[in-house]
Amino acid sequence: MRRICVIGLRGIPDVMGGIETHCEQIYPRIFDLLEDADITVIARSPYVKAKRYSFKGVSIISLWAVRNKYLETILHTMYALLYARLKLKCDIVHIHGIGPAVTVPLARALGMRVIITHHGEDYRRKKWNRLAAAVLRAGEAFSLRFADRVIAVSEALSLRLKERQPSRSARIVYIPNGADHLDGPGTVRSSGVSPLDQLGLVSFRYILAVGRLVPEKGFDDLIEAFLRAKPEVPLVIVGAADHSDRYAQSLLGRKHRGVIFAGYQSRAAMLELYKHAALFVSASSHEGLPIAALEAAASRAPILLSDIEPHLELGLPAEN
Repeated sequence: MRRICVIGLRGIPDVMGGIETHCEQIYPRIFDLLEDADITVIARSPYVKAKRYSFKGVSIISLWAVRNKYLETILHTMYALLYARLKLKCDIVHIHGIGPAVTVPLARALGMRVIITHHGEDYRRKKWNRLAAAVLRAGEAFSLRFADRVIAVSEALSLRLKERQPSRSARIVYIPNGADHLDGPGTVRSSGVSPLDQLGLVSFRYILAVGRLVPEKGFDDLIEAFLRAKPEVPLVIVGAADHSDRYAQSLLGRKHRGVIFAGYQSRAAMLELYKHAALFVSASSHEGLPIAALEAAASRAPILLSDIEPHLELGLPAEN
């Protein structure tokens, strides 16, 4: 039996984040495809309630993690790798993100085969200082040098990685994100109250934006544009901050007329919010392959996106 361990995410299911949504969808599918696979996701204790549980055939084990913007990922990944090899006897590890990928040499030294999913060039995100950006670049370099396979979620990203390491190009694979999950059989509203009623919204009379409250999502620019345009509908921002930093506090601390911060919403609630939005907007300056935009497109919401490369890669028309 192949023992596969998954590291680098906060947890599944129903944990905020694009990587978390990605993992929630793919591992039950892999479990169904591989009859001899034992798949374990190692989650971070602050984001899940139980220490051990299962989800659609996938085992989830919660290990301690410190809530710290700079140390959380690296410390938890090192702990999880040691646990995966020494306790669970895993022989394959799938690491998500180039931050956790800085530990690839450790995984190889422990005798595990390593798969990395590169979800985006995180060192370009505005929230990181120079030291953090350097660590992220090292994680990307270690992925290309030491991993058995590197999965890129963006075609443009996969091409850039192959250009940087042509000798390793055969090990770099492009597998895009998808978004057929919101309207699936597992999406059930937990209560009879509509999220529109909870937020005081009217169908097709609000603008929707989705994402963590981090600088690269451009919510400050979006709010400024909204206030200047003065539309007769509210702007609803769905998402929260993992860590209470200055940027998130500045967004939440200002009272903007017509701007509603809706916090984290369940998958069932998101389906309704997408389907009834007059417009979905993403003002991001950085993305991997944006799951929120894919979800909006799958829900047939009208869409307005910033003209960054990952958005252009979605192949949507420039104008309607």
